Amino acid sequence: MDLPLLISIFPQVLTDGLILGFMYALIALGYTMVYGVLEFINFAHSEIFVTGAFVGVEILLALKARGTLDLLSPFLVLIVLLVAAMAVSGLLAVTVERVAYRPLRGKPRLIPFISAIGVSFFLQDAIRLFESIWRNSFNLVYPTMDLFNQRFTLTETIDISVKSVVVIVAALLMLWALHLLVNRTKIGKAMRAVAEDQATASLMGINVNRMISLTFLIGGAMGGAAGVLFGIQYSLINPYTGFIPGLKAFTAAVLGGIGNIPGAMVGGLVLGLLEAFAASYFSLLTHGAFGAEYKDIFAFSVLILILIFRPKGLLGEVVRERA
Repeated sequence: MDLPLLISIFPQVLTDGLILGFMYALIALGYTMVYGVLEFINFAHSEIFVTGAFVGVEILLALKARGTLDLLSPFLVLIVLLVAAMAVSGLLAVTVERVAYRPLRGKPRLIPFISAIGVSFFLQDAIRLFESIWRNSFNLVYPTMDLFNQRFTLTETIDISVKSVVVIVAALLMLWALHLLVNRTKIGKAMRAVAEDQATASLMGINVNRMISLTFLIGGAMGGAAGVLFGIQYSLINPYTGFIPGLKAFTAAVLGGIGNIPGAMVGGLVLGLLEAFAASYFSLLTHGAFGAEYKDIFAFSVLILILIFRPKGLLGEVVRERA
């Protein structure tokens, strides 16, 4: 075992894990918000996330085709991408709720679960069909913006790109804004009331359907923003890109405590760090017997162990009180 090497790469591995963790946390918010209000897992959220990524790449490709991409400030372009992706993904999530979930509200949980899976497949094929007709390809690459690809050295052992810093800062700002919305505003109070007891909230004058739609809107918007940041960070996207990140984000939500918004962030960070450490250290610790391809096995094994001893997640599942 090369101990000096293990120590020397630790800061870079930690940085990479945080970047990945914040990405999972942003996607996990969509799962955890919907579950917190409806006690329902929206398995179409991964496709809503991918929709945001495609909105971002289409805007970038349009700007590049017109020759204006290099003339605009990358940060202005990023803001436009985030706003557009959040709007489209948020509205898509509201539409999905209205068409596929609301008519099934109150039915046995298995029925809306099957509906969510059906919506997921439908959105995958819809994106593939649209991109195949529009561009004759559904594997798209995010055009590069030179400023975001620049790298700088924080310390002798930490090298980070501008786009990675953008991902971390954007994730922190959005998580902070969501925390303020849910805990410091009347809308957030109404959403929490609906999550606590829909019937009582309705009697108190709260429009339950509107609050549920707003929950889907916010969760979808967060997923759309995560899609843009994912595309900028990892470049290549296709209609099926969202499956694995979506599955891991759902895992992160469960790990942190499903229905718990801070738990989604904590779970995402823990899962991202586990993957980063496994990907970097497995090969070194096992002398090449196991490589980075086993990082998912390691991360999910640790998840299983945590949930055995703490079934409600690290911060605990949000539980509704009943009189």
